[in-house]
Amino acid sequence: MQADISHTPSPKIRAENWREYDPQIAEDLWLIPQRDRSGEHIGDYHGNFVPQIANRLILRFTVPGGIVLDGFLGSGTTLIECRRLGRHGLGFELSPDICRLAGKRSGDEPNLFDVHTEVQRVDSSSGKAAASCRRFLKQLDGEYFDLLILHPPYSDIISFSDDKHDLSRLSDPDEFADGFMSVYNNLLPFLKDGGFIGVVIGDKYDEGEVIPLGSILLQGILAEGGVRLKGFIVKDIQHNRAKRNLDHLWRYRALKGDFFIFKHEYVLVFQKRKSAFFGKK
Repeated sequence: MQADISHTPSPKIRAENWREYDPQIAEDLWLIPQRDRSGEHIGDYHGNFVPQIANRLILRFTVPGGIVLDGFLGSGTTLIECRRLGRHGLGFELSPDICRLAGKRSGDEPNLFDVHTEVQRVDSSSGKAAASCRRFLKQLDGEYFDLLILHPPYSDIISFSDDKHDLSRLSDPDEFADGFMSVYNNLLPFLKDGGFIGVVIGDKYDEGEVIPLGSILLQGILAEGGVRLKGFIVKDIQHNRAKRNLDHLWRYRALKGDFFIFKHEYVLVFQKRKSAFFGKK
């Protein structure tokens, strides 16, 4: 779906209107040949994800005026989509430089629907992040977020900062999973019962061995209980920045090193069970 430029927030996707939507909105294979580069979706920050992912999650799982939380904001993709679609949004980012970038880009995106979007420089696993969630919800007279989006670093593939809380510093899969789950468990209590979680994650190679980060996080989340898996989506990444115009080189390296080129990442979708109890806020 294209960004709504009318003066009515984009409605939640509904089954009775199925003819209006891109068929992929209901499928678990997302082929997105070109990222959205309109408006403030500039795409020069290496760690961001294609805006279409945030767009699809927000449209499927929130209504106009809904509230979205992003625990790994990056350059502001989720908040830009919140402004376009008429949803409120809070985003946490650890790096001060990227936090400033996210604030500028999301702030420069037109706010046609007068929603509240906010960027906080904070460790998403901290008490400060929890306090920010409470304050943000109170400002909106809301009790809970409707959607939680988590797009962590893919372990140590790219180093984003020297901060000790940065998951991109963690090469050990168990340490990475523990760090991610600390964020997950800190933010999940602020999601409403029946609310949705979108986790965007890819795998990595380490000394010629596949480290299945997607499966590791999937198992960790399900082991915590209180949610059900609603989608295991495979998203095509053939046109990402790391491999752009380098197809022949990567093919040579793969054949020489006996490995296979990653052409995908995952969007894991969970729903918080209504009977789940994760402690008081």
